[in-house]
Amino acid sequence: MLEQRRSDGSLRHLITLADLSRAEIQSLLDHSARYVSDAGARPPSNRSLNGITIANMFTEPSTRTRVSFELAGRRLGADVLNIEVQLSSRAKGESMLDTIRTLEAMHIDVLVIRDSEPGVIEEVARDVAPHVSVLSGGEAHVSHPTQGLLDALTITQRKGADFSRLTVALVGDIRHSRVARSAYEVLTALGVGQLRLIGPAEMMPPPEEFPGCRRFHAPEDGLAQADVVMMLRIQKERMLEASIPDGAEYFARFGLTAPRLKLAKADAIVMHPGPMNRGIEISSEVADGPQSVIRAQVRNGVAVRMAVLETVARPRRLGV
Repeated sequence: MLEQRRSDGSLRHLITLADLSRAEIQSLLDHSARYVSDAGARPPSNRSLNGITIANMFTEPSTRTRVSFELAGRRLGADVLNIEVQLSSRAKGESMLDTIRTLEAMHIDVLVIRDSEPGVIEEVARDVAPHVSVLSGGEAHVSHPTQGLLDALTITQRKGADFSRLTVALVGDIRHSRVARSAYEVLTALGVGQLRLIGPAEMMPPPEEFPGCRRFHAPEDGLAQADVVMMLRIQKERMLEASIPDGAEYFARFGLTAPRLKLAKADAIVMHPGPMNRGIEISSEVADGPQSVIRAQVRNGVAVRMAVLETVARPRRLGV
């Protein structure tokens, strides 16, 4: 596994949460909380990353993650470059590493990368110049570390910092979900009481993955008395793999409806990483209901990404 820290122990890269300690994760969450603002309020900003240049390089479509990284960088005073990869030299046959070296020559300090191929982001991080930090904006089915952090922050805001008393249910396509994997990493690091996986057998991860989790194929069983319900996006091709003919059938079997939500605790919160497939993964009644914290997740995404950018880039800003 790539070493994500500098020689002094400070965080240089963030590609996975798997090797971060509970203290490191809690520090990032505490840092993020300082950048949280209420809806409609003027968002926090400063010039702590003035002179730092950040390049967002997303080879997969993204709205929430890319835009929130862009806003995060700008609110910290950094120069932010969004690279349309399909229009870049990579689309003309240039390798990813050649593209990165070109960006380094332009004095890029932080690279935020989303890629559909496992291992690409780590390969880049191993190759970049010593002053450059690499952050994952989502890697294939493998990980999405800032999503895991913003989910943990959202849960903390509503349920407090003692995760040991919480039961969290992940519902949907666990096997192919980078969101689920990063949620597992952050929740287990924070000592979650019980983590449940709910979904069709064909969408469950292999037995060796997600150790310690309880597995359910019926939402009615897995949702019982849950404190947090985290729905996951489903793709049509995955439904076909599970012999589910269409979205209506999936919704009938696994969609989160108001009656199913009533099986969880009365004060349970509902989460979704987005984009949502309404009427397939979740009903509009639930998505827009009083127990939904989906919009809070989006707001917290900017705060988390501000904290992560400041953590990895400030040493560069200070000339360390």
